[in-house]
Amino acid sequence: DLSNLEAASKMVLEAGADVLHLDVMDGAFVPNISFGFPVIESLRKNLPDAYLDVHMMVAEPEKWVEVVAKAVGAAEGKRAQYTFHIEATDNPKAIIEAIRATGMRVGVGIKPNTTIAEIEEIIPLVDTVLVMTVEPGFGGQSFMGPGHATNDVLPKVLDVRTRFGDKDIEVDGGLSAATIVEAAGAGANMIVAGSSVFKGDPKETIVSLRAGVLKYGLGKTDEQINEIL
Repeated sequence: DLSNLEAASKMVLEAGADVLHLDVMDGAFVPNISFGFPVIESLRKNLPDAYLDVHMMVAEPEKWVEVVAKAVGAAEGKRAQYTFHIEATDNPKAIIEAIRATGMRVGVGIKPNTTIAEIEEIIPLVDTVLVMTVEPGFGGQSFMGPGHATNDVLPKVLDVRTRFGDKDIEVDGGLSAATIVEAAGAGANMIVAGSSVFKGDPKETIVSLRAGVLKYGLGKTDEQINEIL
């Protein structure tokens, strides 16, 4: 409920979320419009310690690096990541340098039909690789994993984990207790969840997703997981 964004954000943080993933959509790069930088800046004022992952689903992402940096308080050392889409730029290295200069972490995202080959040269330069597990633009879509009618994107996650093992790998779209097994098993360690968190019990869902990463991604035993959680 965007009219209660501060309360909803505090609720999921108190339920155990590590990061607030903020989808900025411009109606051009994706067929939807969400919210912009004044909203992020207002949210930051009320959540000074939260780690904000600003997912820029926008055309010309290079135009907004400084604006986002100001909104998230990067100059004051606030924790934040700027995630741009490779499909939206012709000069990813320049964007990466600009993001680094602000102090924000760097993420690069790819749509379901984009290959790892299209980003492999810049993966060493970023902190996080975001593999979209739905077509970006709308929540509540079906997870593109094994058995999906048109596209299983998880081999891309496994490819990045195999060749670039030190990177954070983020998956976004259709993540739930039912799909975390495949996502974590392929190597994803940053799990973006919207519908499954807000339409159920947030704490229960977040614990379940975290347990899935620990078990299927990191090979922890049930006993070890219980100690961690």
